[in-house]
Amino acid sequence: MLTCLGDSLTAGFGLRPGQAYPDVLERLLREEGYDVRVINAGVSGDTSAGGLSRLGWALREQPDAMIVALGANDGLRGLSTRLLESNLDAILSRLASEQIPVLLAGMKAPRNLGAGYADSFEAVYRRLAERRNVLFLPFLLEGVAADPSLNLADGIHPNARGAEVIAQNLLPLVRELLAQAEARDP
Repeated sequence: MLTCLGDSLTAGFGLRPGQAYPDVLERLLREEGYDVRVINAGVSGDTSAGGLSRLGWALREQPDAMIVALGANDGLRGLSTRLLESNLDAILSRLASEQIPVLLAGMKAPRNLGAGYADSFEAVYRRLAERRNVLFLPFLLEGVAADPSLNLADGIHPNARGAEVIAQNLLPLVRELLAQAEARDP
């Protein structure tokens, strides 16, 4: 079982059931022959602090691996990058203690908050991926952000086609993630 811990981007805000990227990812993996269930543990509006507070709940399902895709709301609200790093590090630490392989999906902060904040925000993900030695996708919305054809009218949330792009971008790393999970099981 693969759990996707995230916010509205993971939850599939504005999409019909089955269209969020975790659902698409499960379909793609099954088409490749993987016997995997993907759990969508996305909650709209969640910050990294919210994700940390929900981690125990997400772990009750005993996932074999986890995608951590949090921080978009931290960036939109201009929250402290130190707090973002602390929350994400606590999540990664707990998953490491449970020996659960992780794929960390990064996020970018809006540039209207200043280049210094945006650069500091993005650096959090790189540092954590290196420090915790986890698989890393630098930007969850790569190829989707700012493309009106791949987003809902709000310009923030991916539409069904955008969710497909996200799942395709994640797929190579998720294959590695599942291999790590399989290698850890006796």
